[in-house]
This record gives sequence, structure tokens and C-alpha cells, in this order.
Amino acid sequence: MTAARVVQEALTNALKHAGPGAEVETTVDVDDSRLRVEVANSGPVGPHPALPASGHGLAGMRERVEIHGGTLAAGPTHTGGWRLRVTLPLGART
Repeated sequence: MTAARVVQEALTNALKHAGPGAEVETTVDVDDSRLRVEVANSGPVGPHPALPASGHGLAGMRERVEIHGGTLAAGPTHTGGWRLRVTLPLGART
């Protein structure tokens, strides 16, 4: 559920900040011990109306991920877009 919620929020953020014409790529990788999710967008494609934002999206995602022992990294790409990477452990926690 956490990974699905993170992807949902990342896609919402891409729409809000990069606009409806931006390309977004979502990658999911799973192995025996972890789930990795990456959501990257191409950046703004022309002018678009700003959508309302609370400003708490990344903080909320980080809290949600850290509760489960995961990590979140987010930042701009060299092409003007934005990338979010999340790693969540799988299996029993000790």
C-alpha cells in the first residue's frame, strides 16, 4: 500500500508541477529483500495553470516510507525534470 500511495502522490506532483504535457516514467523493481520505485518526469512542457498544492507531499511520502524502514530521495534531474526514488524493505523486520 505504501508503494502504491507514493506512486499516486508522485504522479499527482508531476501533474501539478510539470503539467499535463510532461512525460512521466515509473519503474518498479523487486528482489528478495526490497521494493524499489522510481518516478521521473520530463519537466514543464509549456505554460500550464498552477494547481493548488499543500506543500506537504514530499514530507508526507517520506514519513510514510520511513515508518516501514524505507528511504526516499527526491530532486531535480539534469534535464529539468524531477525524480523520486523510494526503497522499501520486504519481509519480516527484526
